[in-house]
Amino acid sequence: MSNQFDVIVIGGGPGGYIAAIRAAQLGFKVACVDEWKNSKGGPAPGGTCTNVGCIPSKALLQSSEHYEQAAHHFVDHGITVEGLKMDVAKMIGRKDTVVKQNNDGILYLFKKNKVSFFHGRGSFVKAADGGYEIAVAGDKPDTLTGKHVIVATGSNARQLPGAEFDEKLILSNDGALAIGEVPKKLGVIGSGVIGLEMGSVWRRLGAEVTVLEALPTFLAAVDEQVAKEAQKIFVKQGIKLELGVKISEVKAGKKGVSVSYANAKGEEQKLDVDKLIVSIGRVPNTNGLNTEAVGLKLDERGAIIVDDDCKTNLPNVWAVGDVVRGPMLAHKAEEEGVAVAERIAGQHGHVDFNLIPWVIYTSPEIAWVGKTEQALKAEGRPYKAGSFPFIANGRARALGDTTGFVKFLADAATDEILGVHIIGPFASELISEAVVAMAFKASAEDIARICHAHPSLSEATKEAALAVDKRTLNF
Repeated sequence: MSNQFDVIVIGGGPGGYIAAIRAAQLGFKVACVDEWKNSKGGPAPGGTCTNVGCIPSKALLQSSEHYEQAAHHFVDHGITVEGLKMDVAKMIGRKDTVVKQNNDGILYLFKKNKVSFFHGRGSFVKAADGGYEIAVAGDKPDTLTGKHVIVATGSNARQLPGAEFDEKLILSNDGALAIGEVPKKLGVIGSGVIGLEMGSVWRRLGAEVTVLEALPTFLAAVDEQVAKEAQKIFVKQGIKLELGVKISEVKAGKKGVSVSYANAKGEEQKLDVDKLIVSIGRVPNTNGLNTEAVGLKLDERGAIIVDDDCKTNLPNVWAVGDVVRGPMLAHKAEEEGVAVAERIAGQHGHVDFNLIPWVIYTSPEIAWVGKTEQALKAEGRPYKAGSFPFIANGRARALGDTTGFVKFLADAATDEILGVHIIGPFASELISEAVVAMAFKASAEDIARICHAHPSLSEATKEAALAVDKRTLNF
């Protein structure tokens, strides 16, 4: 096999493997280098998302949701469950199977699209022959040369100083996905997506969960009305939330972890837990890339500096996903990967950061796209707001989940949709209608006049759009 390629992709996560496949579809000779290993030491492409992020977390959320439904809600449907118990080992095993299926699926797609896969850690060696020489370090070391290089090395969990991850007591997202038994007491530092999702999994299975958040407001990036509703619901579910805290010390011992902190009033507190999940954000993964060998520029966070087209300071070197600016979301990385492959082919790849949806897969789910109401107020932009509660939606009543609402924000003069925010059942699916509508500059009235199936949860989006102009069809 020749080691000369048109495009070399370093990293096989959502941004990397999608970029490699799209480039191959466009007629390029492509290689993808990825170092993730499965439990047997074999290749496990898919990056953090597939291996210790999006996919395994959703598997555990689904399992824990089934358990909670059986324990507390099946009875409402006339279903009685006796002797209910949770086999955590089997739940984790199922999660691992789901992950492997995704790993294998990516390897299959590489083969189908004639992408050459190299299992190992990729790094720059030097500029060479109108391109770049890339070293592959692993069980089978190799050297590749490519005209174009796309860096898609993702991110790593940020560590709290003085509380380094041991993945046994102090856990990153990796360790949180592999807890062997339900802890009696679970602590979570950080109330972001990972912290809330993992806290929800183990709370459903019986853990006493306490979340410590440094910010004085809950879910500060979310629309304020949605965030307040979410906080009320999570507390009612049994998750203890403490905001505005300042961590002073974290100690791991034989019996668990002790966290010393000051609460929002400045009072010294101590939290003793069996396990502690630290979820305080992520940092770009550029260690080991040997960027200095070719002069690839990084910013103060260690992220690769790129322009709007994902071009770096070096000719024919591109970077996408968590390793560059912008939201650290798998689907954002995918969009950038496709766009870069198309730009290399002379096409006009496009990514609109304003139309990237966000989702928190808790129960209720939280999803949004576009501007929040507080952002519009800060901008001084005139707007109209309309909302509709799921408690008035027939499909939600039939599901037995009437929590939350849909909220529309539209320009006061043009009625163009500026933002949509959903908290409630299947919010992750419902938000796509808003993304499509906003991509085509639709107005709230456009959504209101489109026929939605009855009964469906999507009728709540229609009603929220109607509510922007103080109308309703819900008699």
